[in-house]
Amino acid sequence: MIKADHRPLYLQVIDKIKMDIETGNYEAGERLPSEFELSKQLGISRATLREALRILEDEGIITRRHGVGTFVCSKPLFTSGIEELFSVTEMIKRGNQNPGTIFLSSNINPATSDDWEKFHLDEFDDLIVVERVRTADEEPVVYCLDKIPKLYLPNYTSREDQSIFDRLEKEGTTISYAITQIEPIGYHESVSDILNCDPETSLLVLKQMHYDDRERPILYSINYFRSDKFKFHVLRKRV
Repeated sequence: MIKADHRPLYLQVIDKIKMDIETGNYEAGERLPSEFELSKQLGISRATLREALRILEDEGIITRRHGVGTFVCSKPLFTSGIEELFSVTEMIKRGNQNPGTIFLSSNINPATSDDWEKFHLDEFDDLIVVERVRTADEEPVVYCLDKIPKLYLPNYTSREDQSIFDRLEKEGTTISYAITQIEPIGYHESVSDILNCDPETSLLVLKQMHYDDRERPILYSINYFRSDKFKFHVLRKRV
């Protein structure tokens, strides 16, 4: 039962449910009692409960599946400041898990005029295109599509299980910064299946052009992160 204090009742309900999750009364992935049962347990109206659940869903603590029920969201395994630039491999290592790679395809394709424009080059012959799934302790967590002019990796060997950042550094090119476009999406008909996502699991897409210290665009990547495994945050400063 909720003990009334000076705060609005729905805020007390939010704190109670959060506490029940933190103490293990409700575990990640577990379905909460029905609205009728939960409102009865807490001694509150269903309208108050619905407002609390709405806020908890906005905060990513629970997810509501129409016609199925309300479930506790899994906590992200990996968290990072989006202003930091390092490889997916390093991100997984920082989460104290073992990174791995499943190669889906690795090709050298003829470059098109669109590729020349994207990489700000008048002309180049070949484009390396690598499609991979990155794993953490053998669980698929990120789908990666990387494109890079072969002139920057002349000794490229397909299906080499090594960070592209590390390969570039061995060739004398160091990535300095990236311009990133972030897009949250729902279920993706191909990528979600590859990452073994439930229909309710959304994806966070990062589209990035990476530049070296000479301001040259070197690597274009599209990474699909499982939103239940990754959490990104941004440090913002007042200017």
